[in-house]
Amino acid sequence: MNSEIQWFEKPLGEVTCNHDDKRKPVKESERKKGPYPYYGASGIVDYVDGYLFDGRYLLIAEDGENLRTRQTPIAFMADGKFWVNNHAHIVTGNEEVTTEYLHYFLQYADIQSYLTGAVMPKLTQGNLNKIPVRYPEPDYQKHIVQILSFLDRKIDLNRRINQTLEAMAQAIFKSWFVDFDPVRAKIAAIEQGEDPLRAAMRAISGKTDAELDQIPREHHDQLAATAALFPDAMEESELGEIPKGWDIKSVSDLARFATGKIEVSSLTVENYISTENMLANRDGVNPATSLPAVATVPIFKNRDILISNIRPYFKKIWLARFDGGRSNDVLCFETKEEGCQEFLYNLLYQDEFFEFMMRTSKGAKMPRGDKDAIASWTFPCASSELRKAFSKKVRTFYSYIENLNLESKRLSELCDALLPKLLSGELAVPSVEE
Repeated sequence: MNSEIQWFEKPLGEVTCNHDDKRKPVKESERKKGPYPYYGASGIVDYVDGYLFDGRYLLIAEDGENLRTRQTPIAFMADGKFWVNNHAHIVTGNEEVTTEYLHYFLQYADIQSYLTGAVMPKLTQGNLNKIPVRYPEPDYQKHIVQILSFLDRKIDLNRRINQTLEAMAQAIFKSWFVDFDPVRAKIAAIEQGEDPLRAAMRAISGKTDAELDQIPREHHDQLAATAALFPDAMEESELGEIPKGWDIKSVSDLARFATGKIEVSSLTVENYISTENMLANRDGVNPATSLPAVATVPIFKNRDILISNIRPYFKKIWLARFDGGRSNDVLCFETKEEGCQEFLYNLLYQDEFFEFMMRTSKGAKMPRGDKDAIASWTFPCASSELRKAFSKKVRTFYSYIENLNLESKRLSELCDALLPKLLSGELAVPSVEE
């Protein structure tokens, strides 16, 4: 314990300013799309054309099962212009406690005794204000926040890099297999009396002729080999105009639904995937969860593609990076063609596929995707060589994503270990120059 630093304790209501009276819920049907985040109990739920707040605030979940399970943070910062519904409390710290310190404190605080509601947990404003907050003098709070926020910023940077890499892979897929840019470049070059192969190389690489001449010979030859896999003409099909020689195939031609079971006793919470925690695992974060109270669950293997099968959460998709078990509400696709997992993943990531799942889903209370319909979804399919060329090109993206996820996981574990020690005063913080 650091004896040189003074520590205090007061109810949260005495060290915060509450802004709940300014929040305003808006029905989904009445929201107008815009640039401003619309927050709920667990974070951003939509974007709207107006805002209620402009500044830096702490949002705290008011209701929801997450208050008990804490699979996602119950308190999170909102910065800038935003809107808040009535499922999140809004507070700022006063001159005794900073908003940022409160953010970290509530990640560590035990709030179970302050929750009400047997079916749906609720943290009323009255009970929120009773939560005891232990805090040091203001300058020392800043030192604690500096250390923890440094780790958080690195985790957030990793997340944004991964989002960029995912977007890059999707952009390449769309260019090659949806917009057919290299094919159209070849067609235009032929019409203008130019070299179609060179045109396709420019379309694939985004480089000018001068830049192509400067790349190493090995890379140049690889690019030319990929460009040669694209046809130089289009033809009519049942799906409209597609590259000449491409087939119309269905999901079942390239993939099968995984079968098999695994003993729950052989699993850990880290390698059990449900609709709720799938994206957290994809992003390298293992949320606190529990294993189901059954003997066995469906299995999945490393590099299978998992998709939530509960409407409207079909767009939760993950290219698995380990073996494990899954809930019955998670579909698992195995590729029939080794070396094409990245192609299949990006194919099933397309908006058209998710819209098809929505249209063909069945069930009144909890609609689910129809497996027969899903297997029958059709698309223009390039040659096996081109599918493998795409997979090889973007595989490095996913390897880098995996490395950043592992780093973020280690940083998150470090933050979790430091948090209680820093907030209790057990671990002293060295002086940090302002």
